[in-house]
Amino acid sequence: MKLVSFGPAGRERPGLIIDETHLIDLSKALREQPLTMIELLAGGLLDAAADAAKSAAAAAKSAAGAAKPGDAFLVERSTVRLGAPVPHPSKILCLGLNYRDHAEEQNKPIPTRPMVFSKPSTAVIADGEAIRLPDPAFETFTDAEAELAVVIGRRASKISEADALDHVAGYTILNDVSGRDTQKAEKQWVRAKGFDTFAPMGPWIVTGDEIPDPHNLDVVGSVNSEVRQKSNTRHLIFDVPYLVSYLSQTITLLPGDLISTGTPGGVGIYRDPPVRLEAGDRVRIEISSIGALENPVIDS
Repeated sequence: MKLVSFGPAGRERPGLIIDETHLIDLSKALREQPLTMIELLAGGLLDAAADAAKSAAAAAKSAAGAAKPGDAFLVERSTVRLGAPVPHPSKILCLGLNYRDHAEEQNKPIPTRPMVFSKPSTAVIADGEAIRLPDPAFETFTDAEAELAVVIGRRASKISEADALDHVAGYTILNDVSGRDTQKAEKQWVRAKGFDTFAPMGPWIVTGDEIPDPHNLDVVGSVNSEVRQKSNTRHLIFDVPYLVSYLSQTITLLPGDLISTGTPGGVGIYRDPPVRLEAGDRVRIEISSIGALENPVIDS
């Protein structure tokens, strides 16, 4: 399933993509009242969502096999805004140096334990929304990082690696936009990674049943159609079950929380010569089995 959050900013509700042009409004299909993505996940409603989508999709087919816009719960995708799939997660936990080639391009040793930092939910924007370059008085080198993000579906505290994937709802794409001046000056990364608009996410969550092995996904990051990052999640140093278990030992993971698994080599700051994001750029991240996240870059 492809789960989305749709509607006006701040009032998004969950939906389920059923074809190229339509989605199911899960608030109407499941509760007949407003529902958020976090409430959907926390309520254990994924199975009910799948059942509702099957019923609605079947009812929404005409004799010619096309969806009928008047059918119950059916929404034309072209008529609504798709927001970030989890617009307001309680936490976004991110991994540094979790691909071997990204550590090597910095001449840093391969980590022996995960390097964890966080991004605030106020940094989240949706597919198609603009990354705003900070005021140059605060930051002059904005960079992009292509990453697979894990979406937590069930509360996880002190869980084992063997049980970790049972707590994962699915996967999405996250661009770990970074302010390199701030990152270098402050040594720790929270503010450098947390500027407003520095967490583009989406366009949807692909549920775990469609990605049983998250360690064989191609990751490609491009700017203006120039490929800058190209790798596969098989090259993660710390894999998804390990990260979910490791983090849960000290931090309770809640439905809708995200774990962004790190970026491969090729980021702008370590290219020769270094290349920063500029107003007018378009950043595109593609991950196989998920799709593509694309965002323009503008001045603040």
